[in-house]
Amino acid sequence: MSFIASSLDSRGVTTLTLARPERRNALDYTMTTQLVAALELAARDAETRLLVLAGEGAAFCAGGDIEWMKRVAEDTSQANEDDALLLARAMHTLDSLPKPTIARVHGAAYGGGVGLVACCDIALAADTASFCLSEVRIGLTPSVIGPYVQRAIGARQARRYFLTAETIPAAHARALGLVHEIAPIEELDARVARITDALLLGAPGAQAEAKASTALFGDVAIDDALMRATAKRIAARRASPEGQEGLSAFLEKRPPSWRRDRNVDDVS
Repeated sequence: MSFIASSLDSRGVTTLTLARPERRNALDYTMTTQLVAALELAARDAETRLLVLAGEGAAFCAGGDIEWMKRVAEDTSQANEDDALLLARAMHTLDSLPKPTIARVHGAAYGGGVGLVACCDIALAADTASFCLSEVRIGLTPSVIGPYVQRAIGARQARRYFLTAETIPAAHARALGLVHEIAPIEELDARVARITDALLLGAPGAQAEAKASTALFGDVAIDDALMRATAKRIAARRASPEGQEGLSAFLEKRPPSWRRDRNVDDVS
């Protein structure tokens, strides 16, 4: 049985839908394995320009499947650790996907579901969505997802919510930086479509490099080494075929070659 539904439209938008609604899309071994495979396929697929991650049913993702975690914890130490590493691989694969990613969040996003949101480049949520780093309430910790969530909301806020496991309403999740925009549920797909249109205006190679650059721009000093590294990157990008095409298209007042829909207007 497949717990990840995948679709690709004519513009190159791949939508991955967590499809285990009877368990609120909770992640067990099978579902996480399928998610990793789907993400790796999207990363390799030349037709995929960007990826939207969504959930089926009443929730986005309830986190880890508690029944599964209890069973695997009773297995060997190695099996338990391997299962945790699989979730870590899923988060890293989503976080480092060389294409833009959008989280479309409705209902509840708990535990690992919050991690999935934090790993996406852009997160859009229904104003009725809720978020919770609930691990400590069942004797666990938000360890595998922790680095991604802390990067999204900052260390000070992470300390609070890792410890309290308070439910975070959508509006506060936006204030924390966990999600970028919220909207009434009936308007959520329109918001996703607007961001998708904006992303499709960008050059795929440039977007991949811009995304990778965020790691370079982390908490480091802006010194001579960083200045030289960034100068080399933009010089190489200007000389690349994609860069040359973009510059020429601008000067010639025409859409660049990567614009499949030549009627899409710039989104400001």
